Amino acid sequence: MQEPSNFRQLCAEHRIAVTHQRQVLYEVMQGMEGHPSPEEVFDRVKEKVPAISLATVYKNIHLFMESGIFRKMSVHHGSVRVEMNSEEHHHMVCSRCKSITDIGEEELGLTSRRRRLSGGFLVERYAVDVIGLCVKCQQVVS
Repeated sequence: MQEPSNFRQLCAEHRIAVTHQRQVLYEVMQGMEGHPSPEEVFDRVKEKVPAISLATVYKNIHLFMESGIFRKMSVHHGSVRVEMNSEEHHHMVCSRCKSITDIGEEELGLTSRRRRLSGGFLVERYAVDVIGLCVKCQQVVS
C-alpha cells in the first residue's frame, strides 16, 4: 500500500488534487484484489468515510482511470470494473456468474506482441477475454 506522502506524489505526477476522500479511496482500492466494481469499493470506503456518496466514489474512480493511476478493465462485462493487477495478464470471464479471473499470457500461448497491426493500428496494450464457465457454474450445469 502507498504511504500518504507517496499518494501525494502520485497525485502530483498525474495532476490530481489531493483530498482526504481520494486518499482513503485509493488506499482501500490498493487493498482490494481482483476487479472491484464501484459498488464494491463504495461498500468498503463507506466504513472509513461514512458520509461519502456512491456518486463521489464513481467520479473519483473514473478520475483515477482517466489519469492512468488505475486501468479500466474491459467494459464488456455489464459494469465498470477496475483493474488492480498492474502486471501484464488477460482475463477469464464466466458467462453465467460474470466472475473475472486473471490468466497469464504464457497460459494462453501469447508470446509475440507486435506494436503495429494491419492498417497501421498502433497497439497500446493487449487485453484478451476468455469467455466460458467457471468451475462453480460448471457444477451447477452438471
